[in-house]
Amino acid sequence: MKQYDKLVRDRIPEIIEKDGRTCKTIVLSDEECLEYLNKKLLEETNEYLESKQVEELADLEEVLRAILKLRGVNYEDFEKIRNDKAEKRGAFDKKLLLKETD
Repeated sequence: MKQYDKLVRDRIPEIIEKDGRTCKTIVLSDEECLEYLNKKLLEETNEYLESKQVEELADLEEVLRAILKLRGVNYEDFEKIRNDKAEKRGAFDKKLLLKETD
């Protein structure tokens, strides 16, 4: 039996069982889930940085949406926050690298 301590997508146990294997899962509290989502955020970020695959960005987006849901922020409100920040401070469209100030 292989041991894990990893947050997985909802259908992973079903996929494992369909493959003829068994698995054990537990349901986390919101607080525990948020802790594991934070770890998952780092994991998915590192996977993207290593692979440069757009698919990993989709995983990041899924983790982000789950964090927002647990924090009580709907995605539309989050987009408004993002847009407001982009309007006030800009985005990354100009590809600027700040080298120094005085």
